[in-house]
Amino acid sequence: MFDVAVVGAGPAGLAAAVHAAGAGLSVALVDAGAQPGGQFWRHPVEGEASAGAPEPAGHHGWQQFAVLRARLYAHESAGRITYWRNAQVWLLAAGPAAGVLHLAPALDVPGGAPDALPATVRARRLILCPGGYDRQLPVPGWDLPGVMAAGGVQALLKGSGTAAGKVAVVAGTGPFLLPVATGLAGAGVRVAAICEANSPAGWLRNLRGAVQAPEKAVEGAAYAAALARHRIPYRVRTAVTEIHGTDRVEAVTMSHLARDGMVVPGTGRRVSCDVVALGWGFTPQLELVLAAGAATTMDVDGSLVAVVDDRLATGVPGISVAGEAAGVGGASMAVVEGELAALCVAAESGGARAGAAGLGARIARLQRERARLRGFAVAMHRANPVPERWQGWLVPETVVCRCEEVSYGELCRAHVELGARDARSLKSFARPGMGWCQGRVCGYAAASIAANLAGRPFGGPAAAADLRAMAKRALAAPVPLGQLAAMAPGQPEPALPPLETPAAKGDPT
Repeated sequence: MFDVAVVGAGPAGLAAAVHAAGAGLSVALVDAGAQPGGQFWRHPVEGEASAGAPEPAGHHGWQQFAVLRARLYAHESAGRITYWRNAQVWLLAAGPAAGVLHLAPALDVPGGAPDALPATVRARRLILCPGGYDRQLPVPGWDLPGVMAAGGVQALLKGSGTAAGKVAVVAGTGPFLLPVATGLAGAGVRVAAICEANSPAGWLRNLRGAVQAPEKAVEGAAYAAALARHRIPYRVRTAVTEIHGTDRVEAVTMSHLARDGMVVPGTGRRVSCDVVALGWGFTPQLELVLAAGAATTMDVDGSLVAVVDDRLATGVPGISVAGEAAGVGGASMAVVEGELAALCVAAESGGARAGAAGLGARIARLQRERARLRGFAVAMHRANPVPERWQGWLVPETVVCRCEEVSYGELCRAHVELGARDARSLKSFARPGMGWCQGRVCGYAAASIAANLAGRPFGGPAAAADLRAMAKRALAAPVPLGQLAAMAPGQPEPALPPLETPAAKGDPT
């Protein structure tokens, strides 16, 4: 029985595990990757010299990661952290005295299955840091080889130094397009254009939040200089509205957008390329959050997120959520949230046993820092929304769900002919989200289409229910049938005493 189990070793999970161990708690860290860092700090396979290696190209905050990684390995060597690599949580059971994580080997990861991976991990507290993935919008031709998520293009560069093509178009919205484009250019790829669907003027309408993170302006200036150095065209209020090719991508049509996202007639321009990187922000990964029974809500960027308080606790006793699943805000905010969640758990468990006399003051500082970064994140989302009328780009033949090859026309027919009125019925009748990815790629688009077909504005409570229907899954990850068959019948969780500490009575904060 561990004091706390952390799921995910990205920025939030890594910070949570390190600071929970530093506060004297026994920690289990479970991650599907072969090494820490998550998608943001994805890097080549670590070797003996990796600890002192220079910062890899395309990374931000690498020194912060290097420090956290060193502390993780030190805690692991000392036995304060048990770190299960290449392991995924496929089922979560929350109880009044403990949480239970059901584990299985992660699929297709370097290094293979970990030795002696336990079937379950039990802990008095759970901190869920599952991260997120690229939000995608369908466009005619996006199922051609050579079309990739922007995060996938960057993952290839960070993980193996591999460029996805020779001539690229990077399209979507938000600041993430900049590191993807400049990373490709630095790897020798000619970036024909960045297509930003919104206008930089959106930041001017959200200055109060934007100025809360002046360090982001420095990053922005560095990207502007890189765009100029590599001569990358940056086209605003522009989107890729069609992708052309036979066996693979050959070109795209870039179109100018009106303020509501509709294509301005006569503005289409064909540009040759062999790779297209699409990114419309990020979608939190919520399978475990929903499995735990935690409440969710629609965030300002249109994504479904966990409802947490200022200590990152959900409404389910013993379960906290940190990082993108609590609201997409980037790696800096995720690291703050990971530490905040860990220290709050330590405080509630008697963290003074670790000599953390200033724990309460540190928690208060982290809460203020989170509020500052959250203010910037809100401004960023409001300045870079998904275009309201993006569905006007679609034609009946456009594939929406690539796993099941479900077209936009089939979704419309399911609504008109079969009476599908929401995402759940649309999923049942037309099968979007029923394939290998289980709606992770098409879920946002299918939910948005369902709301639009039913005449509901996407963004209200009904749309939140649509997103929930696409995000909730019986199993959080693929698992062998043999492992399901081997599960013993459920037994009630034993009553456990509170975490014992030598702390004095009273509020440790």
